[in-house]
Amino acid sequence: MDSSSTHVYLLNRGLIGALLIANMLMAACLSFSIKPLVRCSSYSRISHKHFPKSRPCPLWSSSFSFCLQKLHRSPTCPSVAPLSSHCSAPSMATGPQSTAEVNPLLRDFDFPPFDAVKADHVIPGIRTILSQLENDLTESESKVEPSWPKLVEPLEKILDKLTVAWGVVNHLKSVKDTPELRSAIEEVQPDKVKFMLRLGQSKPFYNAFKAIQESPEWPTLSDAQKRIVESRIKEAVLEGVSLEDDKKEHFNKIQQELEKLSQKFEENVLDATKKFEKLITDKKEIEGLPATALGLAAQTAVSKGHENATAENGPWMITLDAPSFLSVMQHARNRSLRKEVYHAYVTRASSGDLDNTEIIDQILKLRLEKAKLLGYNNYAEVSMATKMATVDKAEGLLEKLCSASWDAAVQEMEDLKNFSKSQGAAEADDLSHWDLNFWSERLRESKYDINEEELRPFFSLPKVMDGLFSLAKMLFGIDIEPADGLAPVWNSDVRFYCVKDSTGSPIAYFYFDPYSRPSEKRGGAWMDEVVARSRALSRDGTKARLPIAHMVCNQTPPVGNKPSLMTFREVETVFHEFGHALQHMLTKQDEGLVSGIRGIEWDAVELPSQFMENWCYHRDTLMSIAKHYETGETLPEDVYLKLLAARTFRAGSLSLRQIKFGTLDLELHSKYVPGGSETIYDVDQRVSKRTQVIPPLPEDRFLCSFSHIFAGGYAAGYYSYKWAEVLSADAFSAFEDAGLDDKKAVEETGKKFRETILALGGGKAPLEVFVEFRGREPSPEALLRHNGLSSVTASA
Repeated sequence: MDSSSTHVYLLNRGLIGALLIANMLMAACLSFSIKPLVRCSSYSRISHKHFPKSRPCPLWSSSFSFCLQKLHRSPTCPSVAPLSSHCSAPSMATGPQSTAEVNPLLRDFDFPPFDAVKADHVIPGIRTILSQLENDLTESESKVEPSWPKLVEPLEKILDKLTVAWGVVNHLKSVKDTPELRSAIEEVQPDKVKFMLRLGQSKPFYNAFKAIQESPEWPTLSDAQKRIVESRIKEAVLEGVSLEDDKKEHFNKIQQELEKLSQKFEENVLDATKKFEKLITDKKEIEGLPATALGLAAQTAVSKGHENATAENGPWMITLDAPSFLSVMQHARNRSLRKEVYHAYVTRASSGDLDNTEIIDQILKLRLEKAKLLGYNNYAEVSMATKMATVDKAEGLLEKLCSASWDAAVQEMEDLKNFSKSQGAAEADDLSHWDLNFWSERLRESKYDINEEELRPFFSLPKVMDGLFSLAKMLFGIDIEPADGLAPVWNSDVRFYCVKDSTGSPIAYFYFDPYSRPSEKRGGAWMDEVVARSRALSRDGTKARLPIAHMVCNQTPPVGNKPSLMTFREVETVFHEFGHALQHMLTKQDEGLVSGIRGIEWDAVELPSQFMENWCYHRDTLMSIAKHYETGETLPEDVYLKLLAARTFRAGSLSLRQIKFGTLDLELHSKYVPGGSETIYDVDQRVSKRTQVIPPLPEDRFLCSFSHIFAGGYAAGYYSYKWAEVLSADAFSAFEDAGLDDKKAVEETGKKFRETILALGGGKAPLEVFVEFRGREPSPEALLRHNGLSSVTASA
């Protein structure tokens, strides 16, 4: 890039500074007191609106990513009492044992019986619970009063009973999918949706919440209580409580259909991903694949019946599961193989019995109908009703970021062409999508002398987790101890941990399911709650129930006798999901409806997760996790410096990819007319022309696997990743300002972060929480600097 274009590029990036923060602050004041509206999906929590969705990581543009999916299912909320300092479970409460013995979903348990629940338990178990809750709801409505004990606590308890069972079965569907489980969920799901609509549209509850808001006691309520009341009123309206009977009936039919469509969408993606298998017997065809990838491909072949497969001699099985797909894209010298695998990937779930095209059209059509019934112009407006942003502000942010990133992305493409030409690549003048990751890796290796595959031995999963837990102890004063065997798990690879405070008392628990299992487990990475902290659901009536979370990843599994050796991207993914888990587990909010990750505006939820990623580049942290799994050797200092230098490699291109996703999402939910002159693929192509240096292939059907917006919580909300990036970068800059080499200052800042960002949950508006931590409103300067634009502020 020459000096004049550099100046223009930096100036453009600089201009977004003031505009970006102005956008955020103007938009934040519109609705930050309202809890997020959760999209209706087959994996929604008990209700698409009562609790937030699980926290998936974004579609990482760096390499199509490990996070290409998942917005998930519901939380389970078993009645977990505060456990002893020895991390042992309390004795089981007694219950109707004759029923519990035949159906684990009906037991009174401390940790969900993930190992015992089978498909044939789902229908009778859920229907029994729904029948009980119908009676509970009717009784509560007859006795409801505008008071906390007579309104909010009964509501929370009703929700909790169903989230226990529904969360268990939906989580198992995410990580241990079977046709029988799918069928059972599909049959009972309409009953669950019907009950949740009945609850959401309860006039007695709605009127009681309004009465609280209008009562003389309103000023005496805590911030958290006020947000709960405001949220319930807003959500009831968005659930159709004010609709006339005929319109309400139509609204309810839409909700039922959306639930079914979203479930089918995700099942098609999973099945299409599993369907592609390419067996290779000639090693020349996979020349360039590193030893780790060859070992995984051979291991996959063995699992498919080729019992004599070896990493050295094959045969090798290539799949569309992230570790396999990415290895081919980044390292296979066989261009025709890259093309075949890429094409299969971007056309998943777009043909035959697994075609999601019509499902997408139906989802968009029904969402628009729903918006119109509620008095909105489009579904994006419905989504934004419970976010910090507005449609205009979100679009404005993406447009400014796109403009600022464009010149850099164009230059990066030129660099890639020139480099590939210098290496004698025949395709240099006509690079296509299946070439970009391959030549990007070669350029990265050449420019920074870093080979990601050669770094894997330094990032073994046990060492990474040890270092991550040490960091959490330093920053937040917590200890994390293995507690395997305390809670049932769904797979032998799942680990269970106990989180203790500085006194040694347990304060939370979490499961960690790290490895890819393409035959039964969804792709991507996500965190979700298993149970939230809650005073109302305390076992003994004194101490709040402790929170439990789970983290799920799809990283490279152990091969042979070697531990899981991770790419640096996989390391960042674990840190990302752990950030979400920390906000859930370290909450001090006792009001269960806004504790932990609940009640936080959707465009702020990525703050702690993206914040934690920054620590992957912190020298002491990285050196603590980067130990060679065989020799114990620490990552050489010069390699660390190269990793640091490579952090902003192809930053413009990666930014544009995320901007494309966010822009396309908003376009489909605000301007697209289902059944009109444009198809969804026309919209994709049109948006891509202004957000991508190389537009997608004409046959690209990425939308058919865009689960974030069609089977999860990010409909008209994918922009949130960029929105929250400003907050997370600025939050990390507080540690930079304190001095990253000053241990005491870092610990003090970490304590403040814990007491605000991590502790307050959805009990206070996110902008207020940020100001309480940072002492001022957010600034984009840190984000620009972290992207290699440290001189932007001056030039602006």
